[in-house]
Order: sequence, then structure tokens, then C-alpha cells
Amino acid sequence: MNKGFIKVASAIPKIKVADCLYNTQQIETLIAQAEGKGVEIIVFPELCITGYTCQDLFRQRFLIEKAETSILMLLDFSRKLDIISIVGVPVMFNDVLINCAAVIQRGTLLGLMPKTYLPNYHEFYEKRWFASALDITDTEIKYAGNTLRISAKPTLFRTCNNALFGIELCEDVWAPQPPSDNLCLSGANIIFNLSASNELIGKHNYLKALLSQQSARTLCGYVYSSCGFGESTQDVVYGGNAFIYENGKLLEEAQRFSLEPQLIISQIDIECLSIERSVNTTFINSQKVPEPIIIETLCVAPKEDEIIREINPWPFVPKDADMSYSCDEIFSIQVAGLAKRLVHTGCKTVILGISGGLDSTLALLVCIKTFDKLHLSRKGIIGVTMPGFGTTDRTHNNALGLMESLGITSKEICISDAVIQHFKDIDHDMSVHNVTYENSQARERTQILMDLSNKYNGLVIGTGDLSELALGWATYNGDHMSMYAVNVSIPKTLIKYLVKFIAISSVDTKSCDILLDIIDTPISPELIPADSNGDISQKTEDLVGPYELHDFYLFYTLRYGFEPSKVYALALKAFDGHDARASIYDASTIKHWLKVFYKRFFSHQFKRSCLPDGPKVGSVSLSPRGDWRMPSDASSEMWLKECELL
Repeated sequence: MNKGFIKVASAIPKIKVADCLYNTQQIETLIAQAEGKGVEIIVFPELCITGYTCQDLFRQRFLIEKAETSILMLLDFSRKLDIISIVGVPVMFNDVLINCAAVIQRGTLLGLMPKTYLPNYHEFYEKRWFASALDITDTEIKYAGNTLRISAKPTLFRTCNNALFGIELCEDVWAPQPPSDNLCLSGANIIFNLSASNELIGKHNYLKALLSQQSARTLCGYVYSSCGFGESTQDVVYGGNAFIYENGKLLEEAQRFSLEPQLIISQIDIECLSIERSVNTTFINSQKVPEPIIIETLCVAPKEDEIIREINPWPFVPKDADMSYSCDEIFSIQVAGLAKRLVHTGCKTVILGISGGLDSTLALLVCIKTFDKLHLSRKGIIGVTMPGFGTTDRTHNNALGLMESLGITSKEICISDAVIQHFKDIDHDMSVHNVTYENSQARERTQILMDLSNKYNGLVIGTGDLSELALGWATYNGDHMSMYAVNVSIPKTLIKYLVKFIAISSVDTKSCDILLDIIDTPISPELIPADSNGDISQKTEDLVGPYELHDFYLFYTLRYGFEPSKVYALALKAFDGHDARASIYDASTIKHWLKVFYKRFFSHQFKRSCLPDGPKVGSVSLSPRGDWRMPSDASSEMWLKECELL
């Protein structure tokens, strides 16, 4: 398996109703195409050998016998192919006709899976021709030159790379208790659905929601194929739907109403699904089903293949279509958290440092919205700008201008004299711009804010973000501390989108202009003096690396627990230039900063072990009371050694 990925396909052949030979040839063509592209498992529509809309022709033994002949043809065709093919076919045994999925690999009929729920309402009359899986007993049959058992019991197929897949047919997934529920609880991590679902107004969106939800509830990959052009249009039309989902996320879909055959291909991350299930106690504790039947597929040579599915380089940032909704929701969570803290404590005053940078700006906007929501005067928000040795005119002016335009209480306290006195007290040469030089400024600022909170009986609002916490890019007992940290689970790559959302949607023109300039300002703690032109000389990303890379590493390390080699492989795909939002990084750069990430992440856990309170916003959090518990003295040696081997 390629880093936990298994390549799957959903195919929609062009067919002719009741022409088994033509349909088989069309199916073979798509199987050959998929095999050539490294597909491991491919699924076709329901009853694709005969066509779904044969109606009373299903009572013709001649048609049923020709369908069996077609399976023999497919078996012969597949003798030298590794790909597993799942096709729909009517099967007669013991005078009963069953709507089945035939599983074929290397000339072997691995299994026949019967349909459980037969629709017999509105335009569907399947019970007129077929019996249900519930009507049969566990029986040994001879079919297409193979002897095998056909059963209604949960049946799984295990591939040589330890993927487990199950099968259901069309109406099964529409039922109140789909067979895929039991199949997944029995261990299936991919479900293949052979369908024949006609088109109706509004049905398409409902179908997508249904499949997405079933994939998410059962934490599985879901591969769906429904018949299309060539089926009878006597009373209904079949548009040809094909979808590939993973844990609720749509990976690929076919074009509806195409007149040509279609083949969609993607990769399902089996490792990711396994990790999701292992941490989801609701899934683990769900009622188990009887021991399933396990059918072993044939072992084939492993395929080393590139990652073909799209990898989002900014996994914390919502897609453009959902951006406004998501930003509003995130901002509302932050506001609700701070509002509860203020109501609980009875505080009507908050204090926060305003630097003219992104983090403090977002924290200020959260305070503004919270005070408005609680009908408190904005004058109760005390913003303090504390210029020091590295403060530039740009950030200083933006800090002052923003506080004025938003109507809060503004204070300016220069820290230079106090820090110089401190350097004298500890006998530090202020020409030496080392960590002592930098952190003394950060702790002086925190002391000012804490003392002001005592003076005004208010709360210090933390401005630090998730990315800084992951890298330890915060001064212990400095900007690391607060009384409530509203940005604690917001990563750097997301913050600029949140600030831009507020700038465009919720503030006056002057504030908007300032916010947009803050977004364009280089990220910096401004602890080192500016350059000769008065510009920022200390740029964070030059020191610790690009935040878009570190946020990517953080997401896949914490959200899924992936090993360094897989995070590296995903990053290579994500930052190859396919997404215009992200920068392009070569392999050596990705490897270098990945090592930096692991080294900093492990060595700075002690800062995260004593974090102040703050609201969880997304699926990744570093709160020691919630999502992330890690010993501060854990070794990073194994992770770094694997990085060296990349």
C-alpha cells in the first residue's frame, strides 16, 4: 500500500438493454483502462451485464444464461490482471433469481454478494423479478465454472495489503439500517455500492448528502457507481452518477448525463480511516455484529504509485465556497467563549497588548464583537501598545490607528527605559541581541498587562495562536501567559482570512484599510531593531520556517498521527504548485523544515503543559486539558531519524 492509500475507481459503461455481449465488451474496456492506471479495485453499476431496465426480460432464462456466459468472459479476460472488478449481474440458483454483485480477480470468481433491500414502490418493482438476500440461506452454488457460497451474512473481502471492503447494492444504502453499517462494524474500511438510481428533481443533492453522511458515520471510504446512458428511458432517466467519498469528504465525482462512458479514480487513505476509528470511542463501542465471512483476494505484486488525489496545502483554511460561513462560525465560537468568561467573572474590562500584527488584531476584533454582544461600552477594552527596540513606524501607527477607529481605550507605554534598567540589573550587554535581549522585552510587556489588569479589575486577553504554540514560538511566562486566550486554537494560516473577513464585512472604511495593511505586514515579534530604512528586520518565517509548511505538518501530525515519511509525501504533493494559494517548495526545503518542526514541537511541550484557558475552534487543539497530553521530556529521536532517511 502506498503510504496507506489504495487506488479505487468507479465506472459507468455505455450499455444496451439486454445485450450482454455488448455490455461485457464495454466493461472490459473500462477495466483495462483502470488496470493501466494502477487501480486496485473497480466497481460498476447494478445489473450492468444485462442492463437494469430489462423488466420482464429478467424472466427469460436465455437472458440469465447469457449473463452467466458474460461472467465467464470477464473471468477469462481478467486472468492476467491484478485489478479486482465488481460487476452487477442477475444470478439464478435453486429456482430463485438474485440481484448480485460479482467480485472477480485473475480469472477467479471470489464471491457473489446478493442485494438485501429490494425497492417495490413508486417506479420500482424489483420484487416482481428478484428475491432478497433475506430470503436465502447460506448455500453453496456452482456458477460460471466456480463453486462458492452465497450468503446474507456480513461478508468482507481482504486484499493483500490488508484493506477490507464490503459491498451493498443501491437501495441498501437508502434503508434505515444499511448493510454497510454492519459491514463497517465488522471491519470494512471501504464500501462499494452498485446502483441504478434514476434522476428526479432534488434527488441528486439528497443522494450526495446520503452518501457523504453514510461515509462519515461509518468512518469509511464509499465508492458508488450508478447506471447511465443506454438504460431504457421508457418511464425514467438514469443520469450516470459516480462518487468516491472518504469519511464524508467527496474526493471525485462523474459528470451527470454524459453520453460517453466514464471512469473516475481516486485514492482512499486506509491508514487515516483506521486512525479515526481507533480514537473514536463511539465507533469502538457500537454494537458488534456476528463474526463476518472473510474472503481473501489474490495476492499481487505491490504497486508503488504517486499520490494522485488532491492534497490541500492549507488544511486549516476552509474552501473558498465555505469561507464566509466558516469564518463567521469560527469568530462566533471565539466571541461566545470570551462572553461566557466575562459574564462568569463579572468583569467589564479587558486588557490586551496591541502590536499592529495579525494575532493581537484578531484578539482585539474578538473583544470588540464580544463587548457589542454583551452591550458593554468599548471603552472597557483597554488596548496597550508598548513600543520597544524593534517597533517600526508601520506597526506602531497601525496599532494606534486601529484602536482609535474602533473606539476603545488606548494606552501607549514605551518599554525601552524599563528594559534598559532590567539589563543593568541582570548585567546584560544590550548590544548583544540574544534570547535574553528578546525575552526581556516580551516579559516586560506581559508584566505591564498583568499589572494593568489588577489596576482596572480586568482580564488580560491572550493573543498567541496555535502555530506559535506548536513551535514554542512564545516567551515562557511572557506572551505565553494570559487570563483567557482567544486565539489559542487558530493557526497562523487561518488568522489572515479571519481578519480579512471582519475587515470586509463588519467594520468602517478606516478600520478596514488599517486591517488590510496589517494583513500585508510581515510576521515579526519586532524584538530586534529595525533596519536602516526603518523596516522590520526580524521576520519570523526566516527564523522558524514558513507557517504554511508548519501548519501542514501540525495538522497531519496531530489530527491523524501520521509518521514523518507520510507527512513528507503529502507535503510534496500539496506544495507542488497545483494550488495557486500556496508557495512551491522543493523536497530538500520540505525535509529541512519538517526536521525543525519535530525538534521544536517536542522540545517546547513544557510551554503547552501550562496553557491558559481558551476556546477550541477546530479539530486540532494543543490544550493539555483537552486534546493533547504529552510528557515534556519525551524524546524526538525516532522522528528525527526517520526525517534523515527521507
